[in-house]
Amino acid sequence: MTRQLSSAGIAFLLAASGVSTVYAQDARKVVEPVAPPACAILTATGDGAAAGNDDTARIQNAIDKCAAGQAVRLSSQNEKRGFVAGPLVLRNGVSLLIDAATTLYASTNPKLFDRGAGTCGTVDKLGRGCKPFITADKTKGSGIFGEGTVDGQGGHVVDGISESWWQLARRAQKEDARQNVPRLIEVTGSQDFTLHKITLRNSPNFHVTLNNVDGFTAWGMRIDTPATARNTDGIDPISSRNITIAYSHIRTGDDNVAIKAGGNGPTENISILHNHFYSGHGMSIGSETNGGVRRVLVEDLSMDGTTSGLRIKSDVSRGGVVDQVSYRNVCLRDVKTPIDISTHYNPNAEGSQIPVYTNIAFDGVHSVTPGRVIMQGYDAQHPLQATLRDVDIAGKTDRRIEFAELRGDIISAPAAACTDRFAAFPAVATITTRPQLSIEQSRQYAYAEVLKYVGAAGNETIDPWDPLADPLAKGAVFTPDYIVDKAAKADGVKLFHTVQEAVSRAVADSRDHPAKRLYMLLKPGTYQELVYIPASAAPITMYGEGKDASATKITAKLDASNTGADYARQYDAQFAKAAPAVQAMYASIKDRAQIGTFGTATVWVQDKGFQARNLTFENGYNKDTGNARAEALPNINNIHHQALALQVDGADKAQFENIRLIGFQDTLYLKSPQIATTSRSFFNKSYIEGDVDFIFGDSTAYFHQTEIKSLGDRGLSYAAAPDTHVKTRYGFVFDNCRFTRDASPNADNGAFYLLRQWFHNSRCTPYDKVPVDGYACTFGPTNGYQAPKGTIARNSLEAVGKMVVMNSRIGAHINRTSPWSDWNKKGTLAYRPVQYNSDDHWNNLVKAGIDPVTDLGYTAKPSPAEVFLGEFNNSDE
Repeated sequence: MTRQLSSAGIAFLLAASGVSTVYAQDARKVVEPVAPPACAILTATGDGAAAGNDDTARIQNAIDKCAAGQAVRLSSQNEKRGFVAGPLVLRNGVSLLIDAATTLYASTNPKLFDRGAGTCGTVDKLGRGCKPFITADKTKGSGIFGEGTVDGQGGHVVDGISESWWQLARRAQKEDARQNVPRLIEVTGSQDFTLHKITLRNSPNFHVTLNNVDGFTAWGMRIDTPATARNTDGIDPISSRNITIAYSHIRTGDDNVAIKAGGNGPTENISILHNHFYSGHGMSIGSETNGGVRRVLVEDLSMDGTTSGLRIKSDVSRGGVVDQVSYRNVCLRDVKTPIDISTHYNPNAEGSQIPVYTNIAFDGVHSVTPGRVIMQGYDAQHPLQATLRDVDIAGKTDRRIEFAELRGDIISAPAAACTDRFAAFPAVATITTRPQLSIEQSRQYAYAEVLKYVGAAGNETIDPWDPLADPLAKGAVFTPDYIVDKAAKADGVKLFHTVQEAVSRAVADSRDHPAKRLYMLLKPGTYQELVYIPASAAPITMYGEGKDASATKITAKLDASNTGADYARQYDAQFAKAAPAVQAMYASIKDRAQIGTFGTATVWVQDKGFQARNLTFENGYNKDTGNARAEALPNINNIHHQALALQVDGADKAQFENIRLIGFQDTLYLKSPQIATTSRSFFNKSYIEGDVDFIFGDSTAYFHQTEIKSLGDRGLSYAAAPDTHVKTRYGFVFDNCRFTRDASPNADNGAFYLLRQWFHNSRCTPYDKVPVDGYACTFGPTNGYQAPKGTIARNSLEAVGKMVVMNSRIGAHINRTSPWSDWNKKGTLAYRPVQYNSDDHWNNLVKAGIDPVTDLGYTAKPSPAEVFLGEFNNSDE
């Protein structure tokens, strides 16, 4: 929302003639700033200010290449939220945009900041031996935007010495010397510089200095540094003009704001509006005033715990005229000296630059706790000239008033005007990346509860299903209707050499007894074929009799890049005499230019009530070489390495007992009959492996006592990628499972996650900006993108992805802080932020400009919020 400063924030004096208007504030018309578009989006590579990280070149190069009017955007990605850099220089018109939950840390390496004398990080008599962290010199329209943080690491031990930047400052104080430490932001000779919503913290020295700046806006930002940190002024306008500091919160170790004017000229037209100050030395003018300070408005300010309140300070070594200063509607609490005006800041100062303070107005200034008053002019010839109206300080006031011409008085009275004026310093929003279910919530994820719902999302049918009570799970011995045995003499009725031939016979036999379950025994061995089981088959139970699941394997090597023609050459003979329903499944793939992900399945199940036990289904694509080569080689595999082992396609009550699913990317696909409906699958005492999105889909699936193994060959792994419909009750539930890893060297790099939510069919993202001029992605009837604009359809917005992990052991390879990942990087067309619950979904839609009520027909945000992702009673290995 854009806010303009109200008329109450504009103070002016009308000349008697009514001809001229003199503004006692910023002469500009100031409204809430708007962040510029991004020219580049950089994602963090670290999770904090880790030693050795250095993003200086990456950020500076992006700044140097950025066009005026745009910003280099720094963004977090999952658990990686920190950038570390040495000195950065903003170019003309170029800004930094730092996302929420993202921090730009100043390096603690003093060599990076040294000005060339080798003194940065030392104490001497000169000081100023370090470059600032961020510099803007002779820029116009630059700034720092975003809800992220710039952290100067003032309390961190400096590389190569045993002290922090702040400890150096304290030592300099004791030794009557100067510390050589960096300032955080220094703006010089510039116009229209902006700080918007950003948090600045832990500066080694001053946070923001403005030297000869015309036009500066700090709006809705925070400065947060300990009260004990020496010389850490908040914002210091020096010989500058047209300054607005509004709607901000400042707590620090020195002046919260210090308006100064040195030899480079006056500081004038200043507005300090609607702010909250906490620890610090107050709302100060000085101590350098020799250039002249005039036309200052301080309005709607609360000060809570500062040492001084409204302060003007100078002395004969640097004094000058301070004129037309208005303090209005100010509330103070626990301030030692609520009014602190002194012309003898340094009592030992020498010089002839006498401080002169005139036209100082106090109107509606209230201290709710006792404190001192110092109002001290220089002498009878240079008195303080001030007007006081509605000024009160609680309790007995210790007053020191000298050489002062005062109109009005300070009274001792309760300040009712300050009720509810003192706001707590805004807490940093915590990011819950591992949401935990309550005991009551966990009961809703018991397998009998999850598996009793089927059908239309939001209007499911209750159909109780207890697969653990089924003979399959109890280890029953079956009498086979069909036997597959490569060593036996096939008869085409009961004995078969291939699994697909047996399935085709089962489909034919189903015509006479469609509800009779058929049992198919697979003798130990490796069956190199595809197996398609159509919906027209009676419910089939397929099982092996080997000593374990690995003894009987069905395997093939299709991947998404295979052409339909190549697929047909390999498998036409296999399906030539198959049942018509099986041939139809084959025909739906063979004429495609590329078979795509959903044409790669080794085992494709459409059969309602299908069961499998003691078997291995494998897609052997890249198993002989390793899947990393798909990323490394400059060939078609850079794009296509999806390869399904098992596809459960709309088959409800599909049950799998002691099976092994072997693959890399997209090992297991669980597909509902159609969008916004669900079917159910159950996996018990099984094993599933893969590297990227290897358990994915939109149906409801329960995994019980199953091992989920992430393979690290490609260096990045997402175990699951559900695209559950927002109204479907349950997505994937893992109960009493183990999340394990292989021995790949890449398995230690920390890039392993439980899930990323599949942003199904989207062509553009409405959730974030893409560095394309004119980019927009808006709600529309279809998914499409033609640069720079695109539309996103309802089915993609509502494919949110749901998953709960409970009573399980999560291996050390899974990222501890952020096991749930975003879908792709910010700044890319495929990006979507991780959504933990229905509040996230609703809020993200609103932020993207999509109205959940008007556009999607929702009635109201669900209350309480519905769980999308959660954990309960897990143990981390």
